[in-house]
Amino acid sequence: MRVFSYSEARQNFASILNMATEEDVVIAKKDGTKFKIVPLTKNESKSPFDVPGIKSNITTKEILEIMKEARETF
Repeated sequence: MRVFSYSEARQNFASILNMATEEDVVIAKKDGTKFKIVPLTKNESKSPFDVPGIKSNITTKEILEIMKEARETF
């Protein structure tokens, strides 16, 4: 992670943006506030439901039964 002062970041903004594509870049202000530069990809329009799956030995039928039981308690 590279940390730059606000003045350094302002003077070298283009190169710092390029650097942020390869490593974490933090800009620190005099008052101690820090900001992290994070590049956004062009395909940032992912669905909020697009999450990585998990591996488990539970069946779909068992999941549906658990959901049914949970809904009945409300």
